[in-house]
Amino acid sequence: MGRHCLPIILPLLLLQLGVFLLPARAAEHFRVASYNLENYLLEPVGTRPAKTSEARAAIRATVRELHADILAVQEIGSAAALEELRGALRQEGIDYRYHELAWGHDTNIAVAILSRHPITARRSLTNASFLLLGRRHFLNRAFVEVDVRVRPDYSVTVIAAHLKSRRTAVEADESELREQEAILLRERVEGRLAANPKLNLVVLGDLNDTRDTRPIRTLLGRAGPLSLIDTRPSECATGGGAPSGEGRPIAWTHYYAKEDTYSRIDYLLISRGLYHEWVREGSCIPRLPGWGIASDHRPVVAEFSADDSGPGPAAPERR
Repeated sequence: MGRHCLPIILPLLLLQLGVFLLPARAAEHFRVASYNLENYLLEPVGTRPAKTSEARAAIRATVRELHADILAVQEIGSAAALEELRGALRQEGIDYRYHELAWGHDTNIAVAILSRHPITARRSLTNASFLLLGRRHFLNRAFVEVDVRVRPDYSVTVIAAHLKSRRTAVEADESELREQEAILLRERVEGRLAANPKLNLVVLGDLNDTRDTRPIRTLLGRAGPLSLIDTRPSECATGGGAPSGEGRPIAWTHYYAKEDTYSRIDYLLISRGLYHEWVREGSCIPRLPGWGIASDHRPVVAEFSADDSGPGPAAPERR
């Protein structure tokens, strides 16, 4: 009888042993991206033209290359424009089921976050103001903030921003306005991290300044547990990983026609708690032909492991 039972018992024993012997399943990875769509308007507004069908198609082609689970977009012209984009992407197999759209003082363009995963909390800041040289100014574009549940046991907080442009402002110096907006954003970041230093936090968007300027230094913060880390994605040949073949990493994200300059003004910053989950080889700026048809910006994307134990080393003191 024992011989007859072996063919049945042995597979069951091996199956039970396999529970202990097989390696743990690799943590799920997710990708977060930011993309300024340059006036994604269905109808012209003031000096802003409507986005052409060719440009909208080029944007969708770029989004396809990002493979982003969470996508922050700037310069969305209306709720209808956002729905047009989401609907067109859905027809092409990219379904961002969840979204948050918010406006600041500028009613022509807004900031939005699109997500494949459920948004479990929304805390967008739309009506903030500050005093500069005795005059009150309002936040031009909202800080869009959401919590996203990537998996049942893992969430990430995302704050998307679009700081004051470099175009000359009548009411005050544009760099000073941008710095004040950065201070407001920094206060928001510090509030979140002071409450939970291990928070998985991404701060991203078009910050309209270079790394050495006061607004960016303000947002990064002083070295310590509340500081942010600049992931600084560099150019890659496609939407994934390996850098392009040039001798030095290429990281520009914006072409400014007025000055005929290329610079890095779009950022993807992370908390020290999220640094451990950062997958560097999955973070880049896709190098795509015809990028300028879509926008005057190029997107930035970073990849993370949805596991708080994380694949990465300890966070540096300052980056």
